[in-house]
Amino acid sequence: MELPARTFRITRADLVRYAGASGDFNPIHWSDRVATKVGLPGVIAHGMFTMALVGRAVTEWAGSPDAVVDYGVRFTRPVVVPDDDEGTEIEVTAVVREVTEDGLTRLDVTATCHGEKVLSQARATVRASVDRSAGRP
Repeated sequence: MELPARTFRITRADLVRYAGASGDFNPIHWSDRVATKVGLPGVIAHGMFTMALVGRAVTEWAGSPDAVVDYGVRFTRPVVVPDDDEGTEIEVTAVVREVTEDGLTRLDVTATCHGEKVLSQARATVRASVDRSAGRP
């Protein structure tokens, strides 16, 4: 079963807010000059911010944050955030891989930006059945 896709917009303003909340002021998250100097294509979103957005989708599908039993990802590609009012978007999808006898639902999660996977081995385990309609506007 496929779960409804969730889309999250990320702007430079979001990166500033996340930097303030997390304390991660690495200039690759706000300076094109520094980001390109170290070989990146431009300013990139914080990996943990990307992971948090994907986690938001998982909690919406699960129905509650405390229903998430396990969640893990590997970062494979940076999310480049342009210096404009539009920013970029990540799309999050998931497929139910298994429902265990003890009522846990295991999800295989995919996060993409411009059609390219930004996370690999993204998996979540949640208590109870997932809400097929969660995330619909």
